[in-house]
Amino acid sequence: MKLSTKKIALFFVIFPLGFMNLSVNAQGENIVDNGGFETVEGKLKALGGIDNAVGWSSPTGARADIYTPSKILDINVPANFYGKEDAKEGTNYAGIVGFSYGDVMARTYIMAKLNTPLKKGMKYCVKFNISLSERSKYSSNKIGMKFSEKQFGTDSKTAIIEKTDVLDDKDKIFSAMYNWEQVCGEFIATGGEKFLTIGNFTSNENTKYEKIKKDSKMKEAQVSAAYYYIDDVIVTLITEEDVCDCGKGLLAEDNYSKTIYQKVSTLNDKMTPKEKMELQIIYFGFGKNKLTPEAVKSLDLIAALMVANPLLKLEIMGHSDDMEEKLSIEKPAFVDMGSKRISEVMKYLVSKGVAEANLISSPLGNSEPVLDTESDDEDLKNAKNRRTSFKVR
Repeated sequence: MKLSTKKIALFFVIFPLGFMNLSVNAQGENIVDNGGFETVEGKLKALGGIDNAVGWSSPTGARADIYTPSKILDINVPANFYGKEDAKEGTNYAGIVGFSYGDVMARTYIMAKLNTPLKKGMKYCVKFNISLSERSKYSSNKIGMKFSEKQFGTDSKTAIIEKTDVLDDKDKIFSAMYNWEQVCGEFIATGGEKFLTIGNFTSNENTKYEKIKKDSKMKEAQVSAAYYYIDDVIVTLITEEDVCDCGKGLLAEDNYSKTIYQKVSTLNDKMTPKEKMELQIIYFGFGKNKLTPEAVKSLDLIAALMVANPLLKLEIMGHSDDMEEKLSIEKPAFVDMGSKRISEVMKYLVSKGVAEANLISSPLGNSEPVLDTESDDEDLKNAKNRRTSFKVR
Protein backbone atom coordinates (compact mmCIF):
# COMPACT_ATOMS: atom_id res chain seq x y z
CA MET A 1 0.00 0.00 0.00
CA LYS A 2 1.32 3.41 -0.93
CA LEU A 3 1.29 6.01 1.87
CA SER A 4 0.88 9.69 1.17
CA THR A 5 3.62 12.13 2.15
CA LYS A 6 1.33 13.68 4.77
CA LYS A 7 0.68 10.31 6.44
CA ILE A 8 4.35 9.45 6.53
CA ALA A 9 5.21 12.76 8.17
CA LEU A 10 2.43 12.32 10.75
CA PHE A 11 3.73 8.86 11.69
CA PHE A 12 7.22 10.12 12.43
CA VAL A 13 5.99 13.06 14.52
CA ILE A 14 3.68 11.01 16.75
CA PHE A 15 6.08 8.12 17.42
CA PRO A 16 8.93 10.11 19.03
CA LEU A 17 6.51 12.03 21.27
CA GLY A 18 4.92 8.84 22.54
CA PHE A 19 8.35 7.34 23.15
CA MET A 20 9.47 10.48 25.00
CA ASN A 21 6.51 10.34 27.40
CA LEU A 22 7.31 6.75 28.29
CA SER A 23 10.95 7.65 28.88
CA VAL A 24 10.58 10.63 31.20
CA ASN A 25 7.99 8.88 33.38
CA ALA A 26 10.08 5.75 33.82
CA GLN A 27 11.05 4.85 37.37
CA GLY A 28 14.67 5.67 38.12
CA GLU A 29 14.99 8.31 35.38
CA ASN A 30 16.29 11.71 36.45
CA ILE A 31 13.53 14.20 35.68
CA VAL A 32 15.88 17.18 36.01
CA ASP A 33 17.40 18.16 32.68
CA ASN A 34 21.01 19.39 32.85
CA GLY A 35 21.26 18.49 36.54
CA GLY A 36 25.06 18.80 36.35
CA PHE A 37 25.00 22.26 34.67
CA GLU A 38 27.15 20.90 31.83
CA THR A 39 25.11 22.38 28.97
CA VAL A 40 25.70 26.13 28.67
CA GLU A 41 24.47 28.52 25.98
CA GLY A 42 26.03 31.86 25.14
CA LYS A 43 29.31 33.30 26.34
CA LEU A 44 29.83 33.53 30.07
CA LYS A 45 31.49 36.82 31.01
CA ALA A 46 30.95 37.31 34.74
CA LEU A 47 29.31 36.08 37.92
CA GLY A 48 25.51 35.95 37.93
CA GLY A 49 25.32 33.85 34.78
CA ILE A 50 23.07 30.99 35.90
CA ASP A 51 20.63 31.78 33.06
CA ASN A 52 23.32 30.56 30.64
CA ALA A 53 22.98 27.04 32.07
CA VAL A 54 20.28 25.45 29.91
CA GLY A 55 17.06 24.92 31.89
CA TRP A 56 18.18 26.91 34.93
CA SER A 57 17.40 30.42 36.14
CA SER A 58 17.27 32.63 39.24
CA PRO A 59 13.81 33.29 40.69
CA THR A 60 14.76 36.63 42.29
CA GLY A 61 16.63 39.77 41.27
CA ALA A 62 19.80 38.45 42.93
CA ARG A 63 21.33 36.18 40.31
CA ALA A 64 23.02 32.89 41.12
CA ASP A 65 26.27 31.85 39.48
CA ILE A 66 27.53 29.22 37.04
CA TYR A 67 31.15 28.05 36.94
CA THR A 68 32.97 26.46 34.02
CA PRO A 69 36.60 26.17 32.86
CA SER A 70 37.28 29.71 31.64
CA LYS A 71 39.95 32.35 31.11
CA ILE A 72 37.74 34.63 33.19
CA LEU A 73 39.06 33.83 36.67
CA ASP A 74 35.92 34.81 38.61
CA ILE A 75 33.87 32.01 36.99
CA ASN A 76 36.64 29.47 36.39
CA VAL A 77 36.83 25.86 37.57
CA PRO A 78 38.40 24.78 39.83
CA ALA A 79 39.68 28.15 41.17
CA ASN A 80 37.23 31.08 41.04
CA PHE A 81 36.11 34.20 42.90
CA TYR A 82 34.73 32.36 45.93
CA GLY A 83 37.35 29.63 46.30
CA LYS A 84 38.50 26.42 44.69
CA GLU A 85 36.51 23.26 43.99
CA ASP A 86 36.50 20.53 41.37
CA ALA A 87 33.09 19.62 39.98
CA LYS A 88 31.32 16.70 41.64
CA GLU A 89 30.48 15.37 38.19
CA GLY A 90 31.62 16.66 34.80
CA THR A 91 33.27 20.09 34.75
CA ASN A 92 30.63 22.69 35.70
CA TYR A 93 28.66 23.63 38.82
CA ALA A 94 26.43 26.42 40.15
CA GLY A 95 26.79 28.69 43.19
CA ILE A 96 24.36 30.36 45.62
CA VAL A 97 24.38 32.56 48.72
CA GLY A 98 22.67 30.37 51.34
CA PHE A 99 22.88 32.71 54.30
CA SER A 100 24.20 36.17 55.12
CA TYR A 101 24.36 37.64 58.61
CA GLY A 102 22.14 40.70 58.69
CA ASP A 103 21.36 40.14 54.99
CA VAL A 104 24.53 41.99 53.99
CA MET A 105 24.49 39.87 50.84
CA ALA A 106 21.20 38.91 49.21
CA ARG A 107 20.36 35.23 49.15
CA THR A 108 20.36 33.60 45.74
CA TYR A 109 18.51 30.56 44.41
CA ILE A 110 18.56 28.29 41.38
CA MET A 111 15.36 27.09 39.73
CA ALA A 112 14.57 24.55 37.00
CA LYS A 113 11.45 23.20 35.31
CA LEU A 114 11.05 19.44 35.70
CA ASN A 115 10.75 17.54 32.44
CA THR A 116 7.51 15.96 33.69
CA PRO A 117 5.13 17.16 36.45
CA LEU A 118 5.14 15.23 39.73
CA LYS A 119 2.26 12.78 40.23
CA LYS A 120 -0.05 13.00 43.22
CA GLY A 121 0.80 10.55 45.99
CA MET A 122 3.95 9.28 44.24
CA LYS A 123 7.30 9.12 46.06
CA TYR A 124 10.42 10.80 44.69
CA CYS A 125 14.06 10.45 45.68
CA VAL A 126 15.82 13.85 45.75
CA LYS A 127 19.60 14.39 45.78
CA PHE A 128 21.98 17.27 45.20
CA ASN A 129 25.52 18.08 46.32
CA ILE A 130 26.88 21.20 48.03
CA SER A 131 30.32 22.48 49.01
CA LEU A 132 31.08 25.52 51.16
CA SER A 133 33.41 27.99 49.45
CA GLU A 134 36.68 28.99 51.13
CA ARG A 135 35.87 32.71 51.18
CA SER A 136 32.69 32.15 53.21
CA LYS A 137 32.66 33.89 56.58
CA TYR A 138 29.73 31.72 57.68
CA SER A 139 28.25 28.27 57.21
CA SER A 140 24.59 27.37 57.76
CA ASN A 141 21.91 24.71 57.74
CA LYS A 142 18.56 24.81 55.90
CA ILE A 143 19.93 24.45 52.36
CA GLY A 144 17.21 22.43 50.66
CA MET A 145 14.80 21.97 47.78
CA LYS A 146 11.31 23.35 47.24
CA PHE A 147 8.83 21.96 44.68
CA SER A 148 6.08 24.18 43.29
CA GLU A 149 3.34 24.12 40.67
CA LYS A 150 4.21 27.65 39.58
CA GLN A 151 7.65 29.17 39.27
CA PHE A 152 8.82 31.79 41.73
CA GLY A 153 9.57 35.12 40.12
CA THR A 154 10.45 38.58 41.40
CA ASP A 155 12.89 41.29 40.44
CA SER A 156 13.49 42.09 44.11
CA LYS A 157 16.68 40.87 45.77
CA THR A 158 14.76 39.15 48.53
CA ALA A 159 14.72 35.86 50.40
CA ILE A 160 12.02 33.31 49.54
CA ILE A 161 10.45 32.17 52.84
CA GLU A 162 8.52 28.94 52.26
CA LYS A 163 8.17 25.44 53.72
CA THR A 164 11.19 23.45 52.50
CA ASP A 165 10.27 20.09 50.98
CA VAL A 166 13.65 18.33 51.22
CA LEU A 167 16.33 19.03 53.85
CA ASP A 168 19.22 17.08 55.33
CA ASP A 169 17.68 14.53 57.73
CA LYS A 170 19.94 15.74 60.58
CA ASP A 171 19.42 19.42 59.72
CA LYS A 172 23.21 19.77 59.79
CA ILE A 173 25.26 22.91 59.28
CA PHE A 174 27.20 22.43 56.06
CA SER A 175 30.70 23.64 56.92
CA ALA A 176 32.97 21.31 54.94
CA MET A 177 35.22 22.83 52.29
CA TYR A 178 37.28 21.10 49.59
CA ASN A 179 34.70 18.35 49.16
CA TRP A 180 31.06 17.72 48.35
CA GLU A 181 28.29 16.85 50.80
CA GLN A 182 24.98 15.38 49.75
CA VAL A 183 21.53 16.70 50.58
CA CYS A 184 19.19 13.75 50.17
CA GLY A 185 15.61 12.87 51.06
CA GLU A 186 12.20 11.65 49.94
CA PHE A 187 9.24 13.74 48.80
CA ILE A 188 5.60 12.70 48.42
CA ALA A 189 4.05 14.82 45.68
CA THR A 190 0.75 16.64 46.15
CA GLY A 191 0.47 16.52 42.37
CA GLY A 192 1.24 18.91 39.55
CA GLU A 193 4.54 20.28 40.86
CA LYS A 194 6.45 21.46 37.78
CA PHE A 195 9.40 23.39 39.23
CA LEU A 196 12.19 22.81 41.73
CA THR A 197 14.12 25.55 43.51
CA ILE A 198 17.28 25.11 45.60
CA GLY A 199 18.37 27.46 48.38
CA ASN A 200 17.52 28.52 51.93
CA PHE A 201 13.78 29.08 52.44
CA THR A 202 14.01 29.65 56.22
CA SER A 203 14.18 33.02 57.95
CA ASN A 204 17.51 34.16 59.40
CA GLU A 205 16.04 33.87 62.90
CA ASN A 206 15.42 30.14 62.38
CA THR A 207 18.61 29.38 60.46
CA LYS A 208 21.53 28.01 62.45
CA TYR A 209 24.93 29.31 61.43
CA GLU A 210 28.58 29.17 62.42
CA LYS A 211 31.32 31.72 61.88
CA ILE A 212 34.25 30.41 59.85
CA LYS A 213 37.78 31.26 60.93
CA LYS A 214 39.74 32.69 58.03
CA ASP A 215 42.60 30.57 56.78
CA SER A 216 45.79 32.54 57.52
CA LYS A 217 47.15 31.50 54.11
CA MET A 218 44.20 33.00 52.21
CA LYS A 219 44.94 36.49 50.89
CA GLU A 220 41.41 37.36 49.78
CA ALA A 221 38.91 38.85 52.23
CA GLN A 222 36.04 36.68 53.39
CA VAL A 223 32.54 37.44 52.11
CA SER A 224 29.82 38.00 54.73
CA ALA A 225 27.88 34.94 53.68
CA ALA A 226 27.65 31.18 53.57
CA TYR A 227 28.31 30.67 49.87
CA TYR A 228 27.74 27.17 48.48
CA TYR A 229 28.66 25.47 45.23
CA ILE A 230 25.86 23.19 43.89
CA ASP A 231 26.21 20.18 41.57
CA ASP A 232 24.60 16.95 40.38
CA VAL A 233 20.87 17.59 40.99
CA ILE A 234 18.76 14.43 40.73
CA VAL A 235 15.03 13.77 41.20
CA THR A 236 13.80 10.24 40.48
CA LEU A 237 10.47 8.45 40.85
CA ILE A 238 10.65 5.46 43.24
CA THR A 239 8.04 2.91 44.33
CA GLU A 240 6.15 3.18 47.58
CA GLU A 241 8.16 0.25 48.99
CA ASP A 242 11.56 1.66 47.96
CA VAL A 243 13.79 3.73 50.22
CA CYS A 244 15.78 6.64 48.79
CA ASP A 245 19.44 5.57 48.80
CA CYS A 246 21.17 8.48 50.47
CA GLY A 247 24.54 6.75 50.64
CA LYS A 248 24.56 6.46 54.43
CA GLY A 249 26.09 2.99 54.36
CA LEU A 250 29.06 1.43 52.57
CA LEU A 251 27.34 -1.75 51.44
CA ALA A 252 28.43 -1.67 47.83
CA GLU A 253 31.39 -0.20 45.98
CA ASP A 254 29.22 2.48 44.37
CA ASN A 255 28.46 3.81 47.86
CA TYR A 256 32.09 4.21 48.94
CA SER A 257 33.21 7.77 49.57
CA LYS A 258 33.98 9.78 46.43
CA THR A 259 35.60 12.60 48.40
CA ILE A 260 39.22 13.57 47.80
CA TYR A 261 40.35 16.23 50.24
CA GLN A 262 42.73 18.96 49.10
CA LYS A 263 44.57 21.54 51.18
CA VAL A 264 46.37 24.49 49.63
CA SER A 265 49.73 25.40 51.21
CA THR A 266 51.26 28.84 50.74
CA LEU A 267 55.05 28.96 50.33
CA ASN A 268 57.43 31.89 50.47
CA ASP A 269 61.08 32.53 49.61
CA LYS A 270 62.11 32.64 53.28
CA MET A 271 61.24 28.96 53.79
CA THR A 272 63.96 26.30 53.76
CA PRO A 273 63.68 23.27 51.45
CA LYS A 274 62.80 21.21 54.54
CA GLU A 275 59.93 23.53 55.47
CA LYS A 276 58.57 23.59 51.91
CA MET A 277 58.61 19.80 51.57
CA GLU A 278 57.08 19.08 54.95
CA LEU A 279 54.14 21.37 54.15
CA GLN A 280 53.19 19.12 51.23
CA ILE A 281 50.49 16.50 51.84
CA ILE A 282 49.22 14.15 49.15
CA TYR A 283 45.55 13.10 49.45
CA PHE A 284 43.90 10.07 47.85
CA GLY A 285 40.50 8.69 46.96
CA PHE A 286 38.89 5.94 49.02
CA GLY A 287 40.77 2.66 48.48
CA LYS A 288 42.96 4.37 45.86
CA ASN A 289 46.63 5.13 45.39
CA LYS A 290 46.20 7.11 42.16
CA LEU A 291 47.88 10.54 42.12
CA THR A 292 45.60 13.53 41.51
CA PRO A 293 46.72 16.57 39.45
CA GLU A 294 47.18 18.45 42.75
CA ALA A 295 49.36 15.61 44.07
CA VAL A 296 51.55 15.73 40.97
CA LYS A 297 52.14 19.48 41.48
CA SER A 298 53.27 18.87 45.07
CA LEU A 299 55.52 15.98 44.06
CA ASP A 300 57.10 18.02 41.26
CA LEU A 301 58.03 20.64 43.87
CA ILE A 302 59.44 17.98 46.20
CA ALA A 303 61.40 16.32 43.39
CA ALA A 304 63.01 19.61 42.33
CA LEU A 305 64.07 20.37 45.91
CA MET A 306 65.44 16.85 46.46
CA VAL A 307 67.45 16.93 43.23
CA ALA A 308 68.85 20.35 44.19
CA ASN A 309 69.73 19.06 47.68
CA PRO A 310 71.05 15.50 47.09
CA LEU A 311 72.23 15.02 50.70
CA LEU A 312 68.69 15.22 52.11
CA LYS A 313 66.73 12.12 53.10
CA LEU A 314 62.95 12.15 52.76
CA GLU A 315 60.70 10.00 54.91
CA ILE A 316 57.36 9.26 53.23
CA MET A 317 54.61 8.36 55.68
CA GLY A 318 51.63 6.49 54.25
CA HIS A 319 48.24 6.70 55.97
CA SER A 320 44.83 5.10 55.57
CA ASP A 321 41.44 5.87 57.09
CA ASP A 322 39.42 3.83 59.59
CA MET A 323 36.99 2.47 56.98
CA GLU A 324 39.79 1.23 54.74
CA GLU A 325 41.36 -0.55 57.72
CA LYS A 326 38.00 -2.10 58.63
CA LEU A 327 37.37 -3.34 55.10
CA SER A 328 40.90 -4.72 54.78
CA ILE A 329 39.91 -7.60 57.11
CA GLU A 330 37.61 -9.05 54.43
CA LYS A 331 38.68 -7.32 51.22
CA PRO A 332 42.31 -7.77 50.05
CA ALA A 333 42.06 -4.64 47.86
CA PHE A 334 42.12 -2.49 51.01
CA VAL A 335 45.10 -4.15 52.69
CA ASP A 336 48.19 -1.95 53.31
CA MET A 337 46.77 1.18 51.64
CA GLY A 338 49.48 3.26 53.34
CA SER A 339 52.22 1.15 51.73
CA LYS A 340 50.53 1.28 48.33
CA ARG A 341 50.36 5.07 48.49
CA ILE A 342 54.01 5.33 49.51
CA SER A 343 54.99 3.09 46.60
CA GLU A 344 53.14 5.31 44.11
CA VAL A 345 54.75 8.47 45.51
CA MET A 346 58.24 6.95 45.51
CA LYS A 347 57.84 5.70 41.96
CA TYR A 348 56.90 9.19 40.78
CA LEU A 349 59.76 10.91 42.63
CA VAL A 350 62.32 8.44 41.23
CA SER A 351 60.94 9.08 37.72
CA LYS A 352 61.75 12.78 38.31
CA GLY A 353 65.40 12.10 39.18
CA VAL A 354 65.27 11.63 42.96
CA ALA A 355 67.70 8.96 44.20
CA GLU A 356 65.71 6.01 45.55
CA ALA A 357 68.33 5.57 48.30
CA ASN A 358 67.30 8.98 49.69
CA LEU A 359 63.66 7.91 50.19
CA ILE A 360 62.46 6.22 53.38
CA SER A 361 59.16 4.29 53.50
CA SER A 362 57.07 4.53 56.71
CA PRO A 363 53.62 2.90 56.39
CA LEU A 364 51.50 3.98 59.38
CA GLY A 365 47.99 2.78 58.49
CA ASN A 366 45.42 4.61 60.61
CA SER A 367 47.70 4.91 63.66
CA GLU A 368 48.28 8.68 63.31
CA PRO A 369 44.97 10.33 62.37
CA VAL A 370 44.70 14.03 61.56
CA LEU A 371 43.75 15.98 64.68
CA ASP A 372 41.93 19.05 63.27
CA THR A 373 38.69 17.20 62.42
CA GLU A 374 36.45 18.00 65.40
CA SER A 375 33.90 19.92 63.33
CA ASP A 376 34.07 17.59 60.30
CA ASP A 377 31.57 14.89 59.41
CA GLU A 378 32.76 11.29 59.18
CA ASP A 379 33.33 11.40 55.42
CA LEU A 380 35.57 14.47 55.61
CA LYS A 381 37.49 13.07 58.61
CA ASN A 382 38.29 9.94 56.61
CA ALA A 383 39.20 11.96 53.50
CA LYS A 384 41.77 13.96 55.49
CA ASN A 385 43.38 10.72 56.67
CA ARG A 386 43.81 9.16 53.20
CA ARG A 387 47.20 10.73 52.65
CA THR A 388 50.97 10.63 52.50
CA SER A 389 52.95 13.15 54.53
CA PHE A 390 56.67 13.95 54.54
CA LYS A 391 59.53 14.47 56.97
CA VAL A 392 63.01 15.59 55.96
CA ARG A 393 65.87 13.78 57.72
